[in-house]
Amino acid sequence: MFKFVTIAAAVAGASAFTAPARRAARTQLRMSSVESTASLNDINAPTVEEFLADTDPKLKSTMLAMFTACKEIAYKVRTASCDKMACFNEFGDEQLAIDILANTVIFENLKASGTCATASSEETPVEDPMGGEGYSVAFDPLDGSSIIDTNFAVGTIFGVWPGSKLTGITGEQLEGAGMCVYGPRTAMTVSVDGIPGTHEFLLIDDFSGRHGQWIKTNSFETISEGKLFAPGNLRAAQDNPGYQELLDYWFEEKYQLRYTGGMVPDVNQIMVKGKGIFVNPISPSAKAKLRVLYEVAPIGYLIEKAGGKSSDGEKSVLKIPIVGTEDRSQVAYGSKAEVERFEKLVGRKYADEA
Repeated sequence: MFKFVTIAAAVAGASAFTAPARRAARTQLRMSSVESTASLNDINAPTVEEFLADTDPKLKSTMLAMFTACKEIAYKVRTASCDKMACFNEFGDEQLAIDILANTVIFENLKASGTCATASSEETPVEDPMGGEGYSVAFDPLDGSSIIDTNFAVGTIFGVWPGSKLTGITGEQLEGAGMCVYGPRTAMTVSVDGIPGTHEFLLIDDFSGRHGQWIKTNSFETISEGKLFAPGNLRAAQDNPGYQELLDYWFEEKYQLRYTGGMVPDVNQIMVKGKGIFVNPISPSAKAKLRVLYEVAPIGYLIEKAGGKSSDGEKSVLKIPIVGTEDRSQVAYGSKAEVERFEKLVGRKYADEA
């Protein structure tokens, strides 16, 4: 009885004395929102063109081609018509599935850049000559296209390598990478050789003076420890005891489950929140699906430049040799301690047996 009265009194006291604090917090939140909105309209907030001003001109041109393509894809995704099988939109005189449309838009922009020698898409995993000179780009035009009809966030992933080859390379040779999230906001997160950190740009879509511009809104330099997890390929836990043990650990330690089934938003949240882990392990019955060239290496570059760690169960995904365009791997991205736990419990037992 005493314990109950004590707790009730404490709650009543807290309610009485925290009301002004709650009002102050709401006022501060409104002020913060105003300041945040103002910063986007601030003429001093750098555009992507200004951010890339001191990079190699050909690398800048190639990166900007991807920004232009993603701007168009964002509109097409937002206005797509969907049925239970697929989503479609207009492209010239044609009606195309949205993932094929995204694929076409990216190829056209890379060809127009004049600085892209070779490009390769996950949709058509061959090395296609682009007629330019300087860099080569591998991309997944619309990761998560199967969940567009449910209005979940989806995205584009890309990596930029110097030269004209996209095989016989590793992620360590990347000079740029990006991940565009098409959600309530359209945001592009990029890393560039020679520029510390990973950086987010917001596509302004408010018919203001900066409408249509990509404005830098965030920088990510640290991924700390924190109880947030996004577990991909869950069926692998049925015959990968290490993965099952890892899942049990997260549940027992009361981690927050944050998983949509879209790799781009599920990984992007780790940088935005500054904590957590994303994993996609394999098992004898659930083989690797993620391609190193188009997804694994570019995202690994973003995560590591943001202060996090990546792993294939043993080493950084940037060290994986890319022999062919369809090479695949399991993966973990996140904070150092969380990825090391993945390496300890999951490791590469089934990856080496695959």
